[in-house]
Amino acid sequence: MSYISHIELDDANLPPPTPEIEQERKVAMFDLLEENTFSLPKRDDRVVPDGPYRVGLSIRDKRLVFDVLTEDGQKAAEFHLSLSPFRQVVKDYWAICESYYEAVKNSAPSQIETIDMARRGIHNEGARILAERLEGKAEIDNDTARRLFTLICVLHFGG
Repeated sequence: MSYISHIELDDANLPPPTPEIEQERKVAMFDLLEENTFSLPKRDDRVVPDGPYRVGLSIRDKRLVFDVLTEDGQKAAEFHLSLSPFRQVVKDYWAICESYYEAVKNSAPSQIETIDMARRGIHNEGARILAERLEGKAEIDNDTARRLFTLICVLHFGG
């Protein structure tokens, strides 16, 4: 039962997303809820509520905030991560995504594939950074890290 059953992005103060960013968000949220691994490790002999979890993601005071609740709405955890380690990889990710979106419209399949491979590499780097930053706070698998990184990019886009 260690998974995310509901994810919510607090994007109320962000500019409206472009169609491409909205599509990235929808796909990441759908894929995340279809299959993910998310658990809270025991800390200081405290009881950790079992999942599934409802997770809220937001940016507050230039920090990424994970607000984790149980299915019945009880607070399970809250942790704040510095955005600094993500800044460059998010910037690189959106730059390569723009190139990819443009290539899909005008370029040969081999060029699209090359750009997509670079995009996946940057995406993997962002997922690795997220997994490292969550160490000791939450345990996630690689696919969950990738999908959460996409959602962080969506929040960071307007942040």
